[in-house]
Amino acid sequence: MSGAENRIFLLGLDVGSTTSSALLAVARVGSSSLTGRMELESPEVVYRGGPVFTPFAEASIDEAALADLMDSWLRESGVAPRDIFAGGVIVTGLAARRRNASALAALVRGRIGEAVMATAEDPQLESWLAFMGSCGTLSRCHGDTPVINLDIGGGTTNAALGRAGNVERAGCHFIGARHFQFLPGSYRLTAISEFGRALLGSLGIAREVGDDLEPSEREAVIGYYIAALQAIVAGTRSFFDTPIGRRIEQVPFAHGLGERPAVTYSGGVGELVYSIAAGERVPGTTHYGDLGIDLAHAIAATPALARSLHSMVPEQRGRATVYGVALHSTEISGTTLHLPRPRTLPLRDMPIMSRLPLDASLEEMERALGLARTSPRGACVQITATATGQTLGAIAVRELGERLAAALRAVDFPAELPLVVLLEPNAGKALGQYATDWGRLPVNLIVIDEVPLRGAHFVNIGTPRQQVVPISYYGMHEVAADPPSG
Repeated sequence: MSGAENRIFLLGLDVGSTTSSALLAVARVGSSSLTGRMELESPEVVYRGGPVFTPFAEASIDEAALADLMDSWLRESGVAPRDIFAGGVIVTGLAARRRNASALAALVRGRIGEAVMATAEDPQLESWLAFMGSCGTLSRCHGDTPVINLDIGGGTTNAALGRAGNVERAGCHFIGARHFQFLPGSYRLTAISEFGRALLGSLGIAREVGDDLEPSEREAVIGYYIAALQAIVAGTRSFFDTPIGRRIEQVPFAHGLGERPAVTYSGGVGELVYSIAAGERVPGTTHYGDLGIDLAHAIAATPALARSLHSMVPEQRGRATVYGVALHSTEISGTTLHLPRPRTLPLRDMPIMSRLPLDASLEEMERALGLARTSPRGACVQITATATGQTLGAIAVRELGERLAAALRAVDFPAELPLVVLLEPNAGKALGQYATDWGRLPVNLIVIDEVPLRGAHFVNIGTPRQQVVPISYYGMHEVAADPPSG
């Protein structure tokens, strides 16, 4: 493939509690000199849209207004929707709690066709993406130094602990700037979220929409947020073992480090924190109609939270999530796929039913495939190496394929039901041939190799392009140990 032919476009969209933004990047498809895997090389941002205020209509996201925004971003980028290989839309914070948040993925898909989309509605994936978009490169450069990234936006704080570029822990708390909204330039309340009301109640503050939040009351609210952030950084779980603590803790975060981690920031509040640390001017009182500026000043003035503001500064200085979702939400396969029916793709929302080792027994395979055949849309099974860098020799591939074929026959796997096998080593085509008895076994089997396997509940698989297919995971239930291939 020539340099022009192997260029692909990646789209990222971030719909947040306060603002929304878009990013388009171009990358090359190539083989890693370190791992040998196909990967997205040298991603370069070619377009940024926003940030603009997220449009809301009472209890819902204003879909028509957001659709207009997306259309304008696509026009301004100059890239045709059909040329977009993959991407992601992430709905974060309080926006994710709006009743029509899940409909946004369909709205985006209607504009970019068959490109695979990663939809991040689970907080651990959001934390992972924010870490990778904010300080993933910085973490790799600092080797084994533990880094905690706090992605602080309007509705949530997504925490992730990483080392050498690998995320090890992730969590989420309802700590953000927009739980209290004000008439810009004042502290006159115009809206209070359910979590804001709970916090006021726990602090003994009786305020309603239309009231002014007094200085001592603002100090109490900000003081609680700062104490909570310090507990997250310290890994102190006991802080959240209270009625209000349990209310705002969506996904617990505890790291048990015996050393002080570096602390980085992303999100809208994170961007303000770095501006303050750099001595730059920031807007005045409640300029954005929330507590973001107040919270950023308090973080910058707290030694335990500000200790790395000058020594470890992420390249993006805040706006990380849209970078993460555009550049790190998509994996790509190797080029030796077993894909006898290309029209089967794309496959969306495929449940990952089982994770098997390379030496899985016939009985283990039968149990996994028996479970997979119960899914009416088809299912996915991961086959993972038992050791880093483990490869499959010719004999091992044949034996694995023959066991898989025997299991398919034993459970009488339906002929038309898609079954996707995600394989870490480079052996997709050969494994698929053995598993289907060289095409004699009537099953709709797809084997995709050279993909890092994630702890997730679902996977999206896109259409082939340039001999590879895009893969995106969502519904994270554990944090990946492997670094992303993108």
